[in-house]
Amino acid sequence: MLALRLARGSHPLVLLRRLCVAAAAAGTGFLLLSTVGHAAGHPAAADESLVRLLWCAAPLAATAQFAVSTARTDPAARPQRGMTAAGLGPLRLTLLATASTALTCLLGALLALVVFFRLRGDLGGSTGPSFGIGAGQLGAGHPLPLAGALMLLALVPLTAAVATAVSLRPRDEAGSPDAEPLPRTAPPSGLPWGIAVAAAGLAIEAYAGPAAASHDGLLPLPGRLVGSPPGVLGGWALSVAGLVLAGAGLVHLCGRLLCAGRPGALRLLSGRVLQEESHRLGRPLGVLCAVAAAGYAAAKFYDASPARPFGPLTAIGAAVVLACVTASALTAAVESRAARAHTTAALRRLGASASVLRRAAALRVLSLVVVMAPLTWTVAEMATLPLTR
Repeated sequence: MLALRLARGSHPLVLLRRLCVAAAAAGTGFLLLSTVGHAAGHPAAADESLVRLLWCAAPLAATAQFAVSTARTDPAARPQRGMTAAGLGPLRLTLLATASTALTCLLGALLALVVFFRLRGDLGGSTGPSFGIGAGQLGAGHPLPLAGALMLLALVPLTAAVATAVSLRPRDEAGSPDAEPLPRTAPPSGLPWGIAVAAAGLAIEAYAGPAAASHDGLLPLPGRLVGSPPGVLGGWALSVAGLVLAGAGLVHLCGRLLCAGRPGALRLLSGRVLQEESHRLGRPLGVLCAVAAAGYAAAKFYDASPARPFGPLTAIGAAVVLACVTASALTAAVESRAARAHTTAALRRLGASASVLRRAAALRVLSLVVVMAPLTWTVAEMATLPLTR
């Protein structure tokens, strides 16, 4: 009840973020239900149904990440003055944030269930194609294992709630990312590991590339993944994981480059902020770069193979993943700005104008784009090269 009351009295921007989380949960839940419908309508194609279910892991993980980032920026989940006296310590605040995330994702899951039944024709009305999704793709006319569908649908709020509880669990004050005493300017340790993992993935893809050529020279995507060389998929996954691991190190490197030489006040301010916020911004930006690289590779495969059309379910999954990782990166930027509120106020008191702060923010964004965009494009091109030769 407390979670519902706090949600009702939240700021409109906070409510908008929660609605976006519910929409992402609805999209992911619909994809999970579509795998059950496909299995019910095509009992002889169990392998293809399993592949569809495995591909749902990407939007499920993206939805959980977005839910966690939204919970982290929720004012109700932050310790406020007087909350401890009222019995809302760090542990209860974590439980409250977990309950709010679970309720939000449950709302989206219920919406997905209604839409799924409506498109199947179980709620009456026409069973013709809607938004390009035919009723036959959802197993219309075949009995649906309702218990299994509900259990699979419960993965969405359960995964998001567990991820929120783990991410927001109470920590020591010195090790908390929101702790004030010491700025976290030490270089992250993930950059060399990320480079090594990405290089290993590209090497595996190059080795397994000739095997992929026997499958029409392309990597089969959702619905046609059965029989693909596992080395190609494993190499692609390692390449993407390398970008995620290197995210924080790349952000810190951008800050180091801005501070190199004899920087002026603007470069020094921008570089120090990037170094300090690299732990907070690195992972969401790394995930965004990884998804961009994977999306570029997938688009290239689809363009080169007209026989594999970009279906509506694949479009829903891609939209959910891209929207979630983009929103997570923007939310991390908002969280970073809120964490620097005291520093920004101190700079304003010292005479820094608003235009200087805006130029510093623009310089930070520009440096991140200059470093990360070419790297993402290079990894995507190298990942697709062995599969299209």
